[in-house]
Amino acid sequence: MLDGENELILFGVFGAVIVLFLLVDLGVFHKKHHKISQKEALMQSIFWVAVSSTYGLIIYLYGGGTDNAIEFFSAYVTEKALSVDNIFVILLILRYFNVKEEYYHNILFWGILGAIVFRAIFIFVGGLLIAKFGWILFFFGLFLLYSGIKIFNEDEEDEYEPEKNFLFKYAKKVLPLTKSDYDGKFYIKRMGKRFFTPLFIVILLIESTDLIFAVDSIPAAFAITRNEFIIYTSNIFAVMGLRAMFFLLANVLDKFYLLQKGLSIVLIFIGAKMLLEADWTKDFLNYSLEIEAIHISPFISFGVIMATLTASIVLSLIFPKKEIA
Repeated sequence: MLDGENELILFGVFGAVIVLFLLVDLGVFHKKHHKISQKEALMQSIFWVAVSSTYGLIIYLYGGGTDNAIEFFSAYVTEKALSVDNIFVILLILRYFNVKEEYYHNILFWGILGAIVFRAIFIFVGGLLIAKFGWILFFFGLFLLYSGIKIFNEDEEDEYEPEKNFLFKYAKKVLPLTKSDYDGKFYIKRMGKRFFTPLFIVILLIESTDLIFAVDSIPAAFAITRNEFIIYTSNIFAVMGLRAMFFLLANVLDKFYLLQKGLSIVLIFIGAKMLLEADWTKDFLNYSLEIEAIHISPFISFGVIMATLTASIVLSLIFPKKEIA
């Protein structure tokens, strides 16, 4: 288990790493708008995987040992995998608004900043609810089972329609909007009045999309571990690498068509794990049910998650999707 002092030190290291790289990213590497190449995206992806893995190793050495480290990597890999669907929707939003590719990086940067804040709120609220109402874990578990089954049966060809988004419709009513993107700006001032560009609407839609996906990923993380520190750090490290992964996978997502099925199986497994590990006699609305909790070790959870996702990727490549004539 993590003790309070070590957790505080590790969180300080985490905060320093995130803030440092955000400042360097915005102030040094991307002062000017430019299109991110596949090579640059690959290098950034490798970098963030390396940084995240190093932090997981630090947790192993100074944060309570093997179980905490495995839980960190399990939550990290799960969030990383769930981000694939997020990437697909973000790509649809950017294409819907005909956003120039050189603006993608800046938009995703601010989207990630919002995700860092909102994920913290989600995890804090989730932790409070679980501490006060232990039985809510049953609803988390059932929700994950439902989400997994729903994703498994979804058609990957379903189109995203931003014009049906409540936030989009409300913003169009209340905000003064421009038709031009004004060289990547989110707003401009004319005669003392502020006007918002289409890129600001894109940011709003991406943030709302992330909140929707967090509804799946945060309960999934709580099914892996109850430690809010591990949940938040693994979640944010995965989110920090999301932008690089977006540029790396944007044009090849169709090749991994079975990954959606793999994600659904992971969610079903995690939901079942949450239900099996719950203390029914203690938590379920104070009813005395003679059902003993079944604990699934972090090693088994990590193995199932990795095996399922790896199999879905490999099978996608071995049996490529047939093109519709």
